[in-house]
Amino acid sequence: MVRHYMSSRTAAFLIVFLATAGFARDKVENWIQVTTQHFTVYCNGNEKQARKIGDEFEHMRALFHMTFPNIQIDPPSPIMVIAVKDAKDFRALEPESYLAKGQLQLAGLFLRAPDKNYVLVRLDAPEEHPFATVYHEYTHLLLSKAESWFPLWLNEGLAEFYQNTEIQGKDTVLGEASSNDILWLGQNKLLPIPTLITVDHNSPYYHEEHKGSIFYAESWALTHYLKVKEAQTNTNLIHDYVVMVSQHDDSITAATKAFGDLQQLQKSLEAYVAQSRFSVFKLTKPLEVDQTNFKVAAVSSSQANAVRADFLAYNHREKDSGALLDQVLHDDPNNTLAHETMGYLAFRAGNLDEAENWYGQAVKLDSQSFLAYYDFASIAMSRGKSDDDALIESSLQKAVKLNPSFAPSYDQLAIFYGMRHKNLDDARTASMQAIQLDPGNLRYRLNAANVLLTMQREKDALAAMQSALQVAKSPAEVSSVQSQIEMIQQSITMRQVAREANQSFQKELKTRVRPSDSVSADATEPDLKQPDLVGPRRFVTGAIRNVHCFPPTRLTLEVNDGQATLNLQTTNYYKLAFTAVGFTPTGELHPCSDLEGMHGKVEYVTATEPGKTGSLISVELHK
Repeated sequence: MVRHYMSSRTAAFLIVFLATAGFARDKVENWIQVTTQHFTVYCNGNEKQARKIGDEFEHMRALFHMTFPNIQIDPPSPIMVIAVKDAKDFRALEPESYLAKGQLQLAGLFLRAPDKNYVLVRLDAPEEHPFATVYHEYTHLLLSKAESWFPLWLNEGLAEFYQNTEIQGKDTVLGEASSNDILWLGQNKLLPIPTLITVDHNSPYYHEEHKGSIFYAESWALTHYLKVKEAQTNTNLIHDYVVMVSQHDDSITAATKAFGDLQQLQKSLEAYVAQSRFSVFKLTKPLEVDQTNFKVAAVSSSQANAVRADFLAYNHREKDSGALLDQVLHDDPNNTLAHETMGYLAFRAGNLDEAENWYGQAVKLDSQSFLAYYDFASIAMSRGKSDDDALIESSLQKAVKLNPSFAPSYDQLAIFYGMRHKNLDDARTASMQAIQLDPGNLRYRLNAANVLLTMQREKDALAAMQSALQVAKSPAEVSSVQSQIEMIQQSITMRQVAREANQSFQKELKTRVRPSDSVSADATEPDLKQPDLVGPRRFVTGAIRNVHCFPPTRLTLEVNDGQATLNLQTTNYYKLAFTAVGFTPTGELHPCSDLEGMHGKVEYVTATEPGKTGSLISVELHK
């Protein structure tokens, strides 16, 4: 597989409904692009409307930055907002299942994928909170970096709390209750707070329809109640709770410390819900968004169609996407986004040759999309073409340069170096950067441990695996990590036993090994340095032949495993580690003559340059 996340790259979307119908237009013209500091807006309305959409999203981001100053809220993948002026244009892009006559129409769509984030909104949406679902999912996106430890009830409670945010010029109003939440709270008994705050992704309260609804509603209610109490008492209850959980306090202990007695909190929450009247919050300090930094540009018809085609591809309207891409490539054969989207469609269809070709063309067109370079390299690596190594490496490096916040590029670069047994220090640095960017990603931690194993740093690999165990969520993940930990522990034990046995054996051999007659008499044991043994250590088992020694202590030999012959050398055979399996050597061992014709297991490091000879490390002689 190319990578774990590519195999599950299908985007999830959530929707808001309106009760009108519409049909797609054949042609969309006069598109505008507004680039803000954190968003790119594509709009087929006017400049004022496009700026307003960009301003609203920047205000939402500023709100979260103010609320959670210690959390890195910006996602690694770009957020692109497509703002269309009416229902007809919206239907040209919405999910295919809602195109049938009589279906409810969507008012907002948030399409999240690991490598890209799209928002689709209507400029003429008539509802009071038409972007509620968009803001709900945007809240989750901004909190996603803390997802591995952030309590689920608070994650959902905050999303419900912020989804009805109203940005009215310099005023921001938030916390307005949703009618569905109020309905569920009025018709159902509240969950015990210890149950609510310990719900996780595997809990039936999160998955079952009825229980899930009361979970969402009560999560909102508790969040809202705590926000009101914070305002009344000038405290930071939620912040204090989050800090304690982030420091590995269990949820109940942290809640008790931050909120007080949980039984009393239960009574207070029940009384709060029973009143059926909930306050809204108005920020006393305006959120600062500098529109003078917004960049506005006209978008050509081809580029607008390329953006729409890319959205359709992620939205599983492959046929419509393909037709639009054909038009784009006819009008603009060098459109890089169209090449990237064609590569994505081919990859998702399982046509790796075609996908690699499209992505390769995008790379050659000097695409400024980090995804083009990353996807090309990932597919090429999965196909194992060694002649592409230079292009794969440069593509991953370009992906990192174009988007230093995209963790998968670092992880893939670490895998590439590890597989090639090269630049292992760089591999280690890249794997650590991936973990730093996405601490909750188990796969990054496992790959980092594999790099350490390749570097023969088993104790460090063990520590990395033990750290990964803290991130594993499902029983299967926990079991897999524990198995890896046990294997590394056994390897460390076996290596220590072998090292101690070798040291003992070396002391014995030291008195018996003497220079061959072919070596000059004054070569007693010079302190020659072995060439730097850079790279992974490997083993070959077979017949040892063509053993030659050269003054003062250089030794060369060949090992034939029955299929191929490997040439190896050492500059100082006195420093070779010799062991014996199945027999005890008698008399003196002459490395320059006695090794000829023997069988054994030879440990070595491959040459760093083509045509060079590998370096001997140890020889395990077999009877």
